[in-house]
Amino acid sequence: MAIASPVVGADRIDLLHTFVRIVESGSLSAAAAQLGTTQPTVSRRLQALERLFGLHLIQRSTHRMTLTADGERCYAHARALVDEWDAIQADLRGEREVPRGRLRVVVPHAFGQAQLLEPMLQFLARYPQVTLEWMLEDSPVDFIADGVDCAIRVGGVDQPQLVAVPLAEVPRIVIAAPALVGAADPHDAALLPRLPWIALTTFYRERFSLLPATGGPALRVDIQPRLLTDNLFVVRRAALSGLGAAVVSSWLVTDDLREGRLLQLVPGWEAPPLPVHLVFPSARQIPSRLRAFIDTMKASLPHTHGMRSLG
Repeated sequence: MAIASPVVGADRIDLLHTFVRIVESGSLSAAAAQLGTTQPTVSRRLQALERLFGLHLIQRSTHRMTLTADGERCYAHARALVDEWDAIQADLRGEREVPRGRLRVVVPHAFGQAQLLEPMLQFLARYPQVTLEWMLEDSPVDFIADGVDCAIRVGGVDQPQLVAVPLAEVPRIVIAAPALVGAADPHDAALLPRLPWIALTTFYRERFSLLPATGGPALRVDIQPRLLTDNLFVVRRAALSGLGAAVVSSWLVTDDLREGRLLQLVPGWEAPPLPVHLVFPSARQIPSRLRAFIDTMKASLPHTHGMRSLG
């Protein structure tokens, strides 16, 4: 199918590349500046791409530009195709591909704000030509529809269509406010079922297991939660208020334990640690910016405070 005359010399990859630049720069004029061309040329290429697909991809008004639903799907596919084309060219020319462009990463709310912030800043400092879109989201990711490059998951990964790169693991301990424990012995496992509880619904509700540091059989604990939530920060605040005991990631409460606001219950016992993976859809080519991000996370996360290397 022939491309219309206003963009003679622009092949389909050029059109897709222009579309990606429009979306990621936020305007036709900014895309033109990045591509070293004029705004009318960028506009004509967009129109040619829309004619090629028979779809309306972008809604434009005086003050803003938004993607249509078809435009969002087109952007996700276009990004993947342009990335693969760039990687093919670099490989065949024997070039060292410099990480550049936009990287869209989805991370869990609490984990992304705390444990991943420093490695993320290290990555941006090392690769100044990369723009990072850092999205805090606990819900499942639709990589294609949302145009997401990768996600970081805490917990198991059971989706065979995804590549899962192991990064580190999160130790988990049992904690409570001193007032909740009172005069009871915090080392006594028999205390646990008698306490009120806060459940982190992502990982436990009415029961959980603890493992001894010295090895041996697991201890199963049945609980009746007073509060159930899927947010770690809510769990911490509720525990500090004395509402109940909880199983939490140890990094979350380091300062609280040191300053006596919380106690660790049954020291020497931990809940099974949670693995942390970086996941992305399987593809023939991985863009250099994603490879660089993976390498940074693999190198940094096991040494981040409150994390452990995978056994």
